[in-house]
Amino acid sequence: MLFTDRDDAGRRLAEALREYAPEHPVVLGLPRGGVPVAAHVARALGSPLDVIVVRKLGVPYQRELAFGAIGEGGVRVISDDIVRRGRISPQDVARVEEAETGELERQAHRFRAGRPRIPLEGRTAIVVDDGIATGATAAAACRVVRAQGAARVVMAAPVAPPDAVARMAQAADEVVCLSTPPAFSSVGQWYRDFSQTPDEEVLALLAASARPAQPLPQEVTVDAGGLPLPGELTLPPDARAVVLFAHGSGSSRHSPRNREVAGALQRAGLGTLLFDLLTPAEEGHRAHVFDIPTLADRLARATTWLGARTELPLAYFGASTGAAAALTAAADPASPVYAVVSRGGRPDLASNLAAVRAPTLLIVGGDDTLVLTLNREAQARLRCENSLEIIEGATHLFEEPGALDEVSTLATSWLTTHLPP
Repeated sequence: MLFTDRDDAGRRLAEALREYAPEHPVVLGLPRGGVPVAAHVARALGSPLDVIVVRKLGVPYQRELAFGAIGEGGVRVISDDIVRRGRISPQDVARVEEAETGELERQAHRFRAGRPRIPLEGRTAIVVDDGIATGATAAAACRVVRAQGAARVVMAAPVAPPDAVARMAQAADEVVCLSTPPAFSSVGQWYRDFSQTPDEEVLALLAASARPAQPLPQEVTVDAGGLPLPGELTLPPDARAVVLFAHGSGSSRHSPRNREVAGALQRAGLGTLLFDLLTPAEEGHRAHVFDIPTLADRLARATTWLGARTELPLAYFGASTGAAAALTAAADPASPVYAVVSRGGRPDLASNLAAVRAPTLLIVGGDDTLVLTLNREAQARLRCENSLEIIEGATHLFEEPGALDEVSTLATSWLTTHLPP
């Protein structure tokens, strides 16, 4: 597998790590090259981003080959096998370690820029690098975060040799690697652009993520007319509205795509409620997925439940058949929602589209041709303010690099610009 650059690698790695989103992990990038990759992972998972400073101890006559590594907190990892085969003397080991200790302290001071380390106690930590060669640096990073109290350590990288991945299993609870080519000589051979990441880029990425910590979701039980439905309510400080997510096609509140969009909305100051419209017993029957009246009724009842707990304006974000449920609920004259966004939705399945008063945004992938046709037909039936946005090159699930970022940007813009005064 060949990566265009670190941005490309970060997007692909983020897709492979979406299953960890429900654990609300902390994402830690290894400077310098690991931080741009980690930034994409953190953004996709809606997680905080931090840096984990580790210095590789390079063989004196071949700096790219590591015989060990050191990390914050006095962690030290040495490969006795490489030291022995490389005939590295104890004096050489001490000399390299002394030099790298000074650089470790310099980097920690520079990259943290006075910001406190994100606490890891009891949390899942995902350590990210742009690639693993010997695994010494990555192993040191994993031991550092474990020493800092992480309950679960996941090591993630776009590429690594098979033997390094096997060794990493001793330092991390789980290892996620996209490519493990047997013919491996260096990380850079698997990138078209592997130019050095400057300190300034690392600082900019860390500064951009150093906003006030997003509040953790509150586990709630939504009362949908006597039917208890599990959900997660997240209210950022000074939230300006709350967006209810209507999941479709049998997906749940753990949908990684909706969670990524929810994270973007939260960063924009909007609260989110992600909850299950179907019970576990119902999810296995396709008929329930297309029972739009029932889904819309449950969404409306959930809206009433939430409205009794907050005076903030309410909006809907619906995906697939969930979008039909959202528009059906919004068509009720008593609906309080101020805006609706549909992602890859089926608005054609909604009843009484002409009665919807809330401004409605339809987002469809350009390569999702059938759904795009159905959205155009549904748009013609809408009488409210509306817009159809097409993301070129995207398919139904918006799995293409950058596609879901565009969805998040469009949804955030629509839901913030249409906020009631």
